[in-house]
Amino acid sequence: MLAVYNHEAQSGAKIGMIVQFGGQTPLNLAQRLLAAGVPIIGTSPESIDLAEDRKQFGKLLEDLKIPQPAGGTATSVDEALAVGERIGYPVLVRPSYVLGGRAMVIAYDAAAVAQYMREAVEYSQERPVLIDHFLENAVEVDVDALCDSEDVIIAGIMQHIEEAGIHSGDSSCVLPTVSIREETLDILRTYTRKLALALKVVGLVNLQFAIQRDAEGSDHVYVIEVNPRASRTVPYVSKATGIPLAKIASRLMTGCKLRELLPEQLKSGKDLEVGTHFYVKSPVFPWSKFAGVDTVLGPEMKSTGEVMGVASTFGEAFAKAQLSAGQVLPTSGTIFLSVNDHDKSAVVDLARRYAHLGFKLVATEGTANVLERAGLTVERVFKVKEGRPNVVDLIKGERIQLIINTPRGQDTLFDEKAIRRAAVLARIPTITTVAAAQAAVEGIAAMQRHETTVAALQHLHAATAEAAR
Repeated sequence: MLAVYNHEAQSGAKIGMIVQFGGQTPLNLAQRLLAAGVPIIGTSPESIDLAEDRKQFGKLLEDLKIPQPAGGTATSVDEALAVGERIGYPVLVRPSYVLGGRAMVIAYDAAAVAQYMREAVEYSQERPVLIDHFLENAVEVDVDALCDSEDVIIAGIMQHIEEAGIHSGDSSCVLPTVSIREETLDILRTYTRKLALALKVVGLVNLQFAIQRDAEGSDHVYVIEVNPRASRTVPYVSKATGIPLAKIASRLMTGCKLRELLPEQLKSGKDLEVGTHFYVKSPVFPWSKFAGVDTVLGPEMKSTGEVMGVASTFGEAFAKAQLSAGQVLPTSGTIFLSVNDHDKSAVVDLARRYAHLGFKLVATEGTANVLERAGLTVERVFKVKEGRPNVVDLIKGERIQLIINTPRGQDTLFDEKAIRRAAVLARIPTITTVAAAQAAVEGIAAMQRHETTVAALQHLHAATAEAAR
């Protein structure tokens, strides 16, 4: 990197280096580049450090009166257990130097935290372990925004389809949002503008939020993290809005202002327009390439690419995205359901919707008991350890077309791993969260109605521009 800079600087032209488009690595190098005499253009290394340093950023959030999940740091087993006891379980535990969610876990008790500290990672005073209260049953949201240190334009608010706790790179998401209240969206916009301006962002910024609804039905918005750089969602949002975000961000870094580059959008005070269509981003997983890999999702990223589905309804857009990602949703047949105790309250409505679409239901004992009590017809099947024929036998016999299997906790049972591995070999779509299963039923319904259409992005953007005029 320095060799490239030195070569370019030989011409005598005034140049600077952009660190916003290479993920986390360039941000980590920003201070070292600055110390080597390389001018960093755009968001300053000081602002980058403010967003990255846990204590400094926590103080900023406190000053701005923006909530974040309770948390702490630890450099020993005893410290980690004390933090867990103070903030309450479950907790998200991760190294402070994490990339791509590596070595992140959700710990549901003190024993899991102690095991993590003893076995999972190295830590020191310079690199402590981060421990945050994990927000269960929360909806995660990504926000991409442009800022020139004076004005902010929100490029897109993306609702994750999987619950909070799944790495953002492994979660499908939809733009615009489909089930978030307008007043909650306004809170997200307010927090985004406050943080972008407080961090003096010049260029792009990505913010991740979690929305948790309490027993009274009120939404509570928490900041998970702020990245003063382009995120993996920027190409997706650019395609959805027709606005070249990376190009505009680069011009902001060279001194241009939003009032010059996007005057109408800034004047309107609204997010960038996406028209009447839904845009679903879905991850691509390498399950078929690696024998024996477990398909369960969590805080550690496993995907190797992304696709996008576009349609006038959320269901059709989701189905298109899944098809592009290599996961073909069935429109008939039999669905196997096995959900953890935490998800049993939601499985009845979910199973009823699949049955309404004509699917037969198969379930293991615990899930079957819940479904039968609700009046649904379900075929019982043994777990792998209980006898034959079991669910793996049904998968191998091509009797199952879709699997909904939601694990929970630190360890997954032998049965669950055996089911998911058999599904990979048989190329049967497997869904491991209730939220994704609910999205899938919308997609299947759209496919049954033969709603699949094709539309060129340039035509959608032309229509959006015309409507705006």
